[in-house]
Amino acid sequence: MTEKTTAAVEPLLPVELGAGKIKFAQGVKAGRWVFATGVMAQDFKSGIAPDVLSERAPHAGLPKRENEALRIFENIDAVLRAAGTDRNNLVRTDQYYTTVKAVPAYQQVRREFLKGRIPPSTSIAMQGLLLPGADMNIQAMAAIPQPGFEVVHLKHAELAGRPTSGYSPALTVGDFIFIPGITSFAVGDEPSRNGVAAAALMTQGAQWAGQPIKLETEFIITKRIVQSLALAGARLEDVVHAQVYLTDREDYSAFNETWTRHFGPSGPTYSIMPCIEHGLAPYDGKIEINVLALKPGGATKKRPIDAGVTTAFRHQPQATKAGDLLFISGMATDRDGLAPAAAADPRQPHFSSPAEAQAEIIAGNIAKLCEAAGSSLGNVVRLLMFLTHMRDFYAVTKVFERRLGGRPLPFSAVEVPGPLPVPGATVQIEAWVYAP
Repeated sequence: MTEKTTAAVEPLLPVELGAGKIKFAQGVKAGRWVFATGVMAQDFKSGIAPDVLSERAPHAGLPKRENEALRIFENIDAVLRAAGTDRNNLVRTDQYYTTVKAVPAYQQVRREFLKGRIPPSTSIAMQGLLLPGADMNIQAMAAIPQPGFEVVHLKHAELAGRPTSGYSPALTVGDFIFIPGITSFAVGDEPSRNGVAAAALMTQGAQWAGQPIKLETEFIITKRIVQSLALAGARLEDVVHAQVYLTDREDYSAFNETWTRHFGPSGPTYSIMPCIEHGLAPYDGKIEINVLALKPGGATKKRPIDAGVTTAFRHQPQATKAGDLLFISGMATDRDGLAPAAAADPRQPHFSSPAEAQAEIIAGNIAKLCEAAGSSLGNVVRLLMFLTHMRDFYAVTKVFERRLGGRPLPFSAVEVPGPLPVPGATVQIEAWVYAP
């Protein structure tokens, strides 16, 4: 099936990758926004650039991960220039790593590249990335400034996080508010244990004092997110979208219960993704949350979108439209779990691709929600694929290419430690769509 609607977005620096001729958009320009998704230190010919890996003389120059970060920011810079903006107008970055050891090198290069104007950031260690030799996969979002739509970094000493990170605890552009990935990491002189603020932990030795994930989630929402939103004059009800990363897959339901208690059954859209154990800033941290919100009383409004799509979690919204952006998170689910059409047939396991079937259902649901919001699948600006097996990437990507008539895709793919929240699901996709 091919989408027939005309796209209102412009792919930037499109390339074909690999023998399968995967069509990749290095960036997308959508009105006043620019997106660079799935940015790695690749040369778009041979995978990770040979001079980054420097396999024959790995210690003759800069450390490999510094070289990797430098190439990534060069690639991001090229996208921003192609869109008519620059690094000073970045509003958000999201980083996926294969190891926490990559973080210091990346952050050093980022500090030098952005010279103190580091936007809200999320850093997560995942199981694997798309290219061998890659330790970093970056998503960047920038604005094209205009009167009333300028980037403003909001500073606050107590909410600044770790000095090595340097990112702003909140940033505004127009009516949009960007808040970084927030963990239970202790700041200042807060008592802590293995990096986690003591106030987010159960009392040591008190086995029946509560559920750890609920305590940590409660702390992050009430003691961190609320304060960051307040810098921009916003509250929890102004949040429109969130990403949640959990180190323990047993925590899905308990987290969702706590989240719903604060945001209600008609709160923001959100995605919940697994990440590796000890993959967050605090060594024993169990959760990281980032949010995007709107200024209260502004001209930009949020609107829930309903197209009859079944979501994975109780009270999880199908989609939210915030001004000219639409947020969707999906798996191939029905009311009983994984949709039967997406499941493998144990009697004939090699006669179909469950990942392809899941992608078909997810892409169809995204298309329905786009139409309900007055947009189309052709206006996708960010397609984040969370796969339990990277071998499924090709099949999933080809589904979207077919639906979009071969248009270049702004994709990122990371391998997560399974299982996903729905038993049997191996594909989870978060889509951001331009919806003017």
